Amino acid sequence: MKRRPFIAGNWKMHKAPAEADALAEQLKRALADVTAVDIAVAPTFLSLPAVIARLRHSNIGVASQNVAVEAQGAFTGEVSAEMIKVAGAQYAIVGHSERRQVFGETDAVVARKVQACFRAGLAPILCVGETLPEREAGQEEAVVGRQLDVALAGLSADQVGALTIAYEPVWAIGTGKVASPAQANDVHAFIRGWLGRYPAFVARNVRIQYGGSVKGSNAAGLLAQPEIDGALVGGAALTVDEFVAIVQAAG
Repeated sequence: MKRRPFIAGNWKMHKAPAEADALAEQLKRALADVTAVDIAVAPTFLSLPAVIARLRHSNIGVASQNVAVEAQGAFTGEVSAEMIKVAGAQYAIVGHSERRQVFGETDAVVARKVQACFRAGLAPILCVGETLPEREAGQEEAVVGRQLDVALAGLSADQVGALTIAYEPVWAIGTGKVASPAQANDVHAFIRGWLGRYPAFVARNVRIQYGGSVKGSNAAGLLAQPEIDGALVGGAALTVDEFVAIVQAAG
């Protein structure tokens, strides 16, 4: 069974509300006729309300780029999953490599954020992936397996079946480098096999995106791989023509 492709654009720390609203409007128009691909964009917290309002009743969903572990309380600067859900988002990116590498989020913290998403009714996009030294040492499967072991511990099969996994080799994010389609598919196949510990519907249904310097020129080759179900797009998501080309390659 072919899984429905899912393309998500991570805008990172770009686009203040007016700019984000304008980009969302352009994407809304350009992608209005797409019916075979699920699409989402992830603006900054500041721009979430504008983008949610602009994309309401469209075929483009909205994700946050992060969530807090706690539901509320004295946690200055944090935004809870419950607040994001009430604002109108459907998804949340959790465990992005920049959160892990730059902000020091551990596997245990990522696990708590996955749980926070389910507590609030958000669908997590869980990011996993290895660094360049880990790849060169042949440890990519061990690293990804460990990240999955911790992040998904204690979840029910139904919860695991409802999330999206984004494989993003850290060495290919924002570097211009990209894993070859075969390299990416191999790790996706490993993840699919790892999901085999759950009932069969889980591995059958979970969508595994590839993330790491995806753009219009390389999307078709990546998305043609049997285990790659979509893409988590970074820089190319900020350009309408590039993002549209990636969505079209998925469809």
